[in-house]
Amino acid sequence: MREAMATAAVGDDVFGDDPTVIALERQVAELFGHEAALFAPSGTMANQIALQLVVPRGGELLAGADAHVVTYEQGAAAALGGISTRTWPSVGAALDPEQIEAMIRPDGYPSVATRAIAVEQTHNLGGGTVVPLEILRRLRTAADAAGVALHCDGARIWHAHVADGVPLAAYGELFDTLSVCLSKGLGAPVGSLVVGSAAHIAQARVLRKRLGGGMRQVGILAAAGQHALDHHLTRLADDHARARRLAEALEPLGVARAAEVRTNLVLLDLTKSALDAPSLVAAAAERGVLMGAMLPRTARLVTHLDVTDDDIDVAITVLRELLR
Repeated sequence: MREAMATAAVGDDVFGDDPTVIALERQVAELFGHEAALFAPSGTMANQIALQLVVPRGGELLAGADAHVVTYEQGAAAALGGISTRTWPSVGAALDPEQIEAMIRPDGYPSVATRAIAVEQTHNLGGGTVVPLEILRRLRTAADAAGVALHCDGARIWHAHVADGVPLAAYGELFDTLSVCLSKGLGAPVGSLVVGSAAHIAQARVLRKRLGGGMRQVGILAAAGQHALDHHLTRLADDHARARRLAEALEPLGVARAAEVRTNLVLLDLTKSALDAPSLVAAAAERGVLMGAMLPRTARLVTHLDVTDDDIDVAITVLRELLR
């Protein structure tokens, strides 16, 4: 990947003439069956650009209460896009299309009209769970009937593709806009893309510049993304297998449920543990195992291309000692 970055042909992406960026954008758009894509420096920026494409200022976005666009993006939809957000109380990827459809407010309603629905695939706080394709199709039907847009926060959509075998284009045809990340499971150092129609992406380029995301020789980063897509996509199955092995080993301790681990995230439920999440994270770090505290009593383990089978063995040993 670093060789690809070092030898990348570059240009000025603000002027739209970086050949490696252009090739990456075309590649990703084609994977999802859309007309165009736009490179952005982060998943948060890609999400916020996409939301501004489909929700006008003062319009309403529907999303899950624990969605990334609601929980982890510093209120950007409201602060930067003037978007009003209302949430459904589901947990993770457990969506109820009928419940969401009933929440949609039409034009002329005394309250703010709903303009778009956001779905996260896979779901971060849901432990990497996958929204089934049939559920997404039902949600698309509801959105079409109401005349609202459907956005996918697809930071980990590659994992859903590998876990369920659903073609990326099958996901793409269901969403008006998508954000997809290169710097998580795929292993690139930086970058996400907004995917959509040619008209949307032309507008997205203006929004990206307004948000400070226009950069110059971005081909250096785009080359890493190309390498990741060409070499790291199918190997995500290895991460999934290692995550399941980790969950199976920790399940007897009452902190994990192996059957719920579909992709590369393992959430540890510490509600009955003597250690809370920050304490466990600190103790594990002292023993060379790095993990994250997502909530006071929820810790997160992530498998990725730098985590080997031997690393999993070490993590199991350390966590069994700390949680026994």
